[in-house]
Amino acid sequence: MSAPSLALQQAAIRDYAKQLRLPTLGSQFVALAEQAIKAKQNHVSYLEALLAAELEEREHNTVVRRLQEARLPKLKTLEEFEFQQAPHIPAALIRTLAEGDYLKRSEPIVLLGETGSGKTHLATGLAVAACRQRKRVRFTTAAQLVNELIEAKHKSELNRVTNRWTRYELIVIDEMAYVAMSEAAAEMLFQVIAGRAERAAVIVTTNLPFSEWTTMFPNARLCKAMLDRLTDQAHIIETGTESYRFRRTLAKKGSKASN
Repeated sequence: MSAPSLALQQAAIRDYAKQLRLPTLGSQFVALAEQAIKAKQNHVSYLEALLAAELEEREHNTVVRRLQEARLPKLKTLEEFEFQQAPHIPAALIRTLAEGDYLKRSEPIVLLGETGSGKTHLATGLAVAACRQRKRVRFTTAAQLVNELIEAKHKSELNRVTNRWTRYELIVIDEMAYVAMSEAAAEMLFQVIAGRAERAAVIVTTNLPFSEWTTMFPNARLCKAMLDRLTDQAHIIETGTESYRFRRTLAKKGSKASN
């Protein structure tokens, strides 16, 4: 085939790929064809490699989009968590949860411990793991969620916003019971949690023992109902009272000093 004819053929393939929304195929078919010739692969093997590249790129782009949509405060993975600095945290359980079966079973996860003990890092790491599995995830603090719900109520959009929060396959609510809430705010928060109960997973972090939640939620009955939803079939993981961040900092300083 002459060079002009080949160029026209390649241009046509790129146009077809664009119309079919196969961008990776359109950008890689020439390079993969050359590799197939060198490896003496048949046409079927070449087509398989081409479609595999398209699928891999799509999956990668989906994960990137899921991570963006999750609105994580900072991208922290479980691989970055130094479990040796927090030996009391069940690393095996955390890694098992990261595989995602709790999402299929709509089981809550509650991370309970003092400030700096690694709760948010672990919750974020689990959220990242879910995004890698192409799940729809959303991270928020309890205060941010309540503020969004209050604003929606003022705009007469509370039902729509509440329903949106129930559709995520995983939500992470950081700093639950961190600050006191009015009864009206607690009721709106409860609607989101109750709407997800046994239907979709939620991860909650808190530094307050369950017995003290009534100090932050004025309606004791509502507080009990919220705890019932959050702890039913939940994985409750205590991260301790010592600061993971502080121990990690000391360990890094010690390592530098020894060098």
